[in-house]
Amino acid sequence: MKSLAEIYSHLPDAPSEKTLERVDYEARHWSSPIQGPLKPGTEEHKRAVAAMFRDTFNPYKPSVIDWPKLDPETLHRITSLPIWDIAVQTEGKARLRMAAYADMITDPDMKDALSRNAWEENRHKEVLTKLVEAYNIPMAPEPPYVTPKDTEWAYLVTGFSECVDSFFAFGLFALAERAGLFPQELIETFEPVMQEECRHILLFANWLAWHRATMPFWKRPWFELRVIAVWLFLAYERMGLARSIDENGEEHTQDNNFTVTGAKDMTTMDISLPDLMQLCLDEDDRRFSGYDPRLLRPTTTPAIARAIIKGAKLWDRVRSKIAA
Repeated sequence: MKSLAEIYSHLPDAPSEKTLERVDYEARHWSSPIQGPLKPGTEEHKRAVAAMFRDTFNPYKPSVIDWPKLDPETLHRITSLPIWDIAVQTEGKARLRMAAYADMITDPDMKDALSRNAWEENRHKEVLTKLVEAYNIPMAPEPPYVTPKDTEWAYLVTGFSECVDSFFAFGLFALAERAGLFPQELIETFEPVMQEECRHILLFANWLAWHRATMPFWKRPWFELRVIAVWLFLAYERMGLARSIDENGEEHTQDNNFTVTGAKDMTTMDISLPDLMQLCLDEDDRRFSGYDPRLLRPTTTPAIARAIIKGAKLWDRVRSKIAA
């Protein structure tokens, strides 16, 4: 039996040699050759999900990333973002949780997909670690990464958390690019990572539908209660700040909710919450647009964003009537 470290440290097979242009295109565009609907719970849907994740793999290597030299102002802007400790630690936890869940799955297609997902989470941690080293960002010591006692709960927390954080990260990333506060070379370096997150939540959404469709009916009520509990846990988690102490005794305050509240750190432009929500929706649609439309997309966070936009419009109309 493989150790969890072996799962997230080694791919099931060697990636093929492709040009950068072809790799980038294939990472963003994929359709299944299977004809007809891809209904969750069917063999066709499951095989299509696994094939999507395997075929859209991007073999970039963190060790050969050429980190651009930054001017003092940009360097300060990046090093002062309150995210780096949590970002590195989140990926460290994610790789272990994904590997642990992949290890307990018996279906070979889903095991393969989730094992690859664990490997990519480990690569994200390597990318962040290389960035931290390149720009001398002060970090608190990493805590030990412990194998989860409740593997399914840990995987659900990680999966739903990525769905939330990626949705808002898509918008913040686009906002940063439009504002021009970060060099284009740095934007281009992180672009494959952003698209990879899109693939991750596409996999999670379809795993979730497959899991629901194939579990015994008597297990479904308890599972749905766990899903509700996960959402409540994530809401509670994002209401607070995380604090850690580095080796010099200095406190590091990390914003658990940066992906929602971080617009002011990514641009000097004024942007309202409804406009930010619309940008996130547009970017979410753009990043998913190249994948087979028969595969399911995450829906909860986009629905919340649409509700915020509608609520803001309704409030504007009420204020206008009151003012009149």
